[in-house]
Amino acid sequence: MNKTTFKISKMDCPSEENLIRMKLEGDSDIQHLEFDIPNRKLTVFHHGNVEGIETTIHDLNLGDTLLSTETIDPYDPNNNFKTDTDSSHKKDAEQRKLLWIVLVINFAFFIIEMSTGLISRSMGLVADSLDMLADSFVYGISLFAVGGTVIKKKRIAKIAGYFQITLAILGFLEVLRRFFGNEQLPDFSTMIVISILALIANSICLYLLQKSKSKEEAHMQASMIFTSNDVIINLGVIVAGILVNWLHSSTPDLIIGSIVFALVIQGAFRILKLSK
Repeated sequence: MNKTTFKISKMDCPSEENLIRMKLEGDSDIQHLEFDIPNRKLTVFHHGNVEGIETTIHDLNLGDTLLSTETIDPYDPNNNFKTDTDSSHKKDAEQRKLLWIVLVINFAFFIIEMSTGLISRSMGLVADSLDMLADSFVYGISLFAVGGTVIKKKRIAKIAGYFQITLAILGFLEVLRRFFGNEQLPDFSTMIVISILALIANSICLYLLQKSKSKEEAHMQASMIFTSNDVIINLGVIVAGILVNWLHSSTPDLIIGSIVFALVIQGAFRILKLSK
């Protein structure tokens, strides 16, 4: 058996981990995957050559680098390769339960941020809600396709990806309309309060997804949380709300909205990679 380690520079939250898992599933040569999100590393235990696996991961455009590959004895406990099938099924069931929890949290905040964003006239909140929806799509594709065919999973991924792109483009058009129009200032207090709540929700999701990992990885929760894209976006909307109030201008809100819409489109293209 071979053990290959990749550096995935853009794997900074569990949604990227889930994308990689879905992309690699179905490869009969792959026996086990180990993710180290805080250090952005992926270890693949597999038979055969690594070239096909490397190409598949590279298609996701997550900044992958092949660090090492070596032949190992799968029964050597020092290799951290688990052969206990019952333990693996139990772990899968636990992760499925956690995925349902974070799916509900993400989708709930999509509704909350979209509603408050429209009411408060904040494009930053609207864009952030789409980012929450993007994460919901990733978790949902994995859950709803469980037990289904590969074709079913690809069909769901394609619908989700194009739907996400459509919403982001409509968001960009609304940003342009507001930039050249004479719109009222967004409600900065709503922007700040809702983004703080979203920040807390993202932190809870990251904690829940990692709580089944080793204590060593759990100890690194803080660094993972503060390097995740979702948290950076939440902080960006908070800063934009402060600047809106300070400058009496909607420009900071439109800028952060545009940035997040671009990230949403980037995420949508990654989802579409799953449909190929």
